Amino acid sequence: MGRPATKPAKLKDGFYIEVKNPGSSGVLVRRDTKEQMAMAAEDYARTKVVNVLGEMRSEKWIKEKKK
Repeated sequence: MGRPATKPAKLKDGFYIEVKNPGSSGVLVRRDTKEQMAMAAEDYARTKVVNVLGEMRSEKWIKEKKK
């Protein structure tokens, strides 16, 4: 056993959703495209609680412009 990490992990570029069971902590799931993320969210939503987080680019969350 080693020392625990002191810095948070860096997230790769892509689209993220958080998947969790009710009352527990979540797991981040990354997909390359928005369509793949939407399909994964739909699949996980059958049995889990899904929260769509959005797109990560260059270690920053990208906010979409609302039309």
